[in-house]
Amino acid sequence: MCDAIMFFAAGFGTRMGALTKDRPKPLIPVAGRPLLDHALELADNYGPLRKYVNAHYLADQITAHVDPRAAKVIVEHPQVLDTGGGLKNALPLLGNAPVFTSNTDAVWSGPNPLTLLKQAWRPDDMDALLLCVPLENAIGRQGGGDFALDDNDRLIRKGDMVYTGVQIIKTDGLLDISDDVFSLNVLWNRMLENGRLFGARYPGKWCDVGHPDGITLAETMLDCA
Repeated sequence: MCDAIMFFAAGFGTRMGALTKDRPKPLIPVAGRPLLDHALELADNYGPLRKYVNAHYLADQITAHVDPRAAKVIVEHPQVLDTGGGLKNALPLLGNAPVFTSNTDAVWSGPNPLTLLKQAWRPDDMDALLLCVPLENAIGRQGGGDFALDDNDRLIRKGDMVYTGVQIIKTDGLLDISDDVFSLNVLWNRMLENGRLFGARYPGKWCDVGHPDGITLAETMLDCA
């Protein structure tokens, strides 16, 4: 079973506008705490995990913030590597076992998403297990869904399920991708073709805080929880 988690915190946060002029998006406060801390808390509550955070834009702030915590920052330089490239770049530290990955621009109301993934993970059948939430429970979502789930919980592109940014994934396929900068969609598409990309349904609520309106929406969601 995976014993490591990678937090994606290297993006420029352009949808946040002026809020990211002098700070990276993962350090924007929501309900009195930086977004990154909301994500790290999920890992802390899950149990022992080796924690890694990638950084690029204003990376020194991420590094200083994480320094007191049991997490290692991987600075991407001179360019940001996107999700697939960032995960590939971290492989020497992550090792060969499946890993959790997590975006850092969402807030949750409900059970721990990492625990749910662990309970649903079937490594003999799955190369990746993406945690998804129905569109009606995806607060602050701008646009439609990402996937549908078939009767066996395999993922199909397009549908009313929103990918929450948290998954378990086997990383060996990254080594077959020669590019340094690429999205995880490249690897997911290969898994889709082989029928090994699966989804799990999140029973609570999830808020996208990738845009300014998401801050108030997330705080309201947490107040109502």
